[in-house]
Amino acid sequence: MRPDAWHLTEDIDDFLARAGDFLRSRPVMHNTPLTALEKMRTHGADAADADSAEPTVFGRLESGGEVRAVLYRRPSHRLTLTSLSTEQADSLAAHLAGLGHSLSGVTADRDTATAFAGAWQRHTGAAPVRDWWGRLYRLGTLTPPEPFPAGRGRLVGERDHEHLMRWCRQFAADVGEAVCIDTASWAGTRFAEKRYTFWETPDGTPVSMAGVNPMVAGQVRVDPVYTPAHLRGRGYAAAVTVEVTRAALAAGARHVVLFTNPANPISNALYQRIGYVPVTDFTGYSFS
Repeated sequence: MRPDAWHLTEDIDDFLARAGDFLRSRPVMHNTPLTALEKMRTHGADAADADSAEPTVFGRLESGGEVRAVLYRRPSHRLTLTSLSTEQADSLAAHLAGLGHSLSGVTADRDTATAFAGAWQRHTGAAPVRDWWGRLYRLGTLTPPEPFPAGRGRLVGERDHEHLMRWCRQFAADVGEAVCIDTASWAGTRFAEKRYTFWETPDGTPVSMAGVNPMVAGQVRVDPVYTPAHLRGRGYAAAVTVEVTRAALAAGARHVVLFTNPANPISNALYQRIGYVPVTDFTGYSFS
């Protein structure tokens, strides 16, 4: 494959005009780039990228007049890829290295990320270290748990903002995300654009929360789901996930997806019990 089959640009509108149909053709597998690119298009760079002088770079792989894959590289130098063959991954690594691009890491489906990480090491000498692992699930048939915990779901409002930020900080700490979440930084975090629901006990006490990303291409991603440690094991996370899933379906979503940590058997079993079906694993590598 010729390296010039990859077309790079800094213009997100031009990129989406040419690659949008390809991204929308597989909304489940492409849920992360669809959501991230829509946020970039409508809101610009997030806090992690706003202070950088470098732009985000977008790319599409064309063959026979059709888009076959896409990429974007943030100012943090983290590369996100859609699915590539081993040969395509090697060609891309050679192309980016030849252009002098710096990469701090890559995230993609497991096979693509692993192939690219190996190719990047061959072409640049940078050693890959796996730093993230996630399992993508899509909704099959929603199956509320039995027994269902007492209580109700309630959309989070302005009066809940301090509570919401506190739980987002705790969630980020639990999953190892290094992020500042306070009133000043909130709008620039990945948590800000979501709609949140609390699960409340009958006396009105919030005991769990779930967020959902805005619908793009008919898909909605549930993220994050969080229950404080001392309240876990009572069915609250399942209840709030069912609540936001129902709301997404009622709003017209054709696909509802979420990611789990594959090393956490409790959360993986929970989502499967309520009707979510594993699709594939995704992996992130950092480059030393």
